Amino acid sequence: MQTVYTERHHLHTTDRVLLEGHPFTVEEVPARAEAILTAVQSAAWTAVIPPTDHGLDPILAVHDAEFVHFLRTVYAESALRWGEGPVFPWTFATRHTGRKPRSLAGLAGYYAFGFGSPILVGTWEAAYWSAQSALTAADLVQAGASVAYALCRPPGHHAAADLYGGFCYLNNAAIAARALQAGARGCRVAILDVDYHHGNGTQAIFYADPTVIYCSLHAHPDEDYPYYWGEADERGVGAGEGSNWNWPLPRSTDDAGYLAALDEALAVIRAFAPRFLVVSVGFDIMTGDEVGCFDVTAAGLEEIGRRVAALEIATVVVQEGGYVLERLGEYAVTFLRPLAERE
Repeated sequence: MQTVYTERHHLHTTDRVLLEGHPFTVEEVPARAEAILTAVQSAAWTAVIPPTDHGLDPILAVHDAEFVHFLRTVYAESALRWGEGPVFPWTFATRHTGRKPRSLAGLAGYYAFGFGSPILVGTWEAAYWSAQSALTAADLVQAGASVAYALCRPPGHHAAADLYGGFCYLNNAAIAARALQAGARGCRVAILDVDYHHGNGTQAIFYADPTVIYCSLHAHPDEDYPYYWGEADERGVGAGEGSNWNWPLPRSTDDAGYLAALDEALAVIRAFAPRFLVVSVGFDIMTGDEVGCFDVTAAGLEEIGRRVAALEIATVVVQEGGYVLERLGEYAVTFLRPLAERE
């Protein structure tokens, strides 16, 4: 098994953000990727490789072109007008908004659905190469590998076609899924999201698409972020009706509760019979995570990996959340080992 990783994620320096002169706390920091990298480097069953550059086209196959232009240019334009510093939205385009703004300040709130995802001087480059990592993992699977792991940072599953938030700017899992389809003439792809939070961006991107099935296990939106998406009755629209599946779970869900929901999701995926599987994995499902509120143990996580591996579908694993730095590496190895053993 190969792990795709790039040091360029360090350019998204979320551990040094100041807001009006005061430290701004962000749980999604560079040390997350480094903790996982250290652990997987010590595993005999994986090799770490850098991503290759696929350019903008695979990103534009998922994301709105004007949104991508905004992400690429907003920091530099903001620095010219107001000086160097993180870009935060100060107003938000609610469902009652009647027009798309033209100003930088207006666009920041138009394209963001939350406050906690600053755009820094290196955010675009880090997000770009995070997407390239997912694309390179997709290349490996298309070339015959049974599994490849994209150690993506920043993560991606909250990013929609023209929205960023939840620490996510480009949707790495969606970009990988579209690339897999492009390389195999529109084949069916399944996306399994096992992050603590609902992947609202991934759901939105494929909500009307019958060729991509999205299955998400996550905290109930009445109890946790992202609040506005993730109910069980959100099943898709138009031709995509029936291709979106959500399992909203209560706080303190343990191994037994989680694995029962997972078995239902895996049955849906088997019935869909996809050629490829993309897994958005978040270790914030683990007990004691500072952001999540589930009680999944290491034994439960290993069983999740084992049951995913038992699908026997060529799999791209894309890293999403997980915030207990001292345990992230252990969690990554625990989840990935059953998949690597399958290969």
